[in-house]
Amino acid sequence: MDLRSIFKACENLQEFPTGTTIFSEGSPGDVMYVVLYGEVEIRVGSQLVDLIKPGDLLGEMALIDSKARSATAVAKSDCRLAPINEKRFLFMVHETPFFALHVMRTLADRLRRMNGTALKRGKVVRLDGTRNASNPDIVS
Repeated sequence: MDLRSIFKACENLQEFPTGTTIFSEGSPGDVMYVVLYGEVEIRVGSQLVDLIKPGDLLGEMALIDSKARSATAVAKSDCRLAPINEKRFLFMVHETPFFALHVMRTLADRLRRMNGTALKRGKVVRLDGTRNASNPDIVS
């Protein structure tokens, strides 16, 4: 799905110069974004966890679970983003089911990459909150 072609005519496009914080970890979120041009770094604490490129989306978790931002987004280069608020998100999900599938696939891809990164670092997430007796670095 080419999100750039869907949102390029959006009336409320936002531009962010290089180095500008788009949103911060822990802040409330009521919009997600589609990157029309430029690149956006996603950071958790000081750790770079993803690089979002044109056609990709970011901030989608805020519209799905209504919780605080889990990461900080910073413009790596000059960016133009199309903001999508909850009303528009719900309209897109209802009218364009492939949009919902695209968002779910994006989330699944990011989760798989994060799991791979955690395994490489020896930090495995356990759902029951217990520690591994033979390797206390494995935490929840």
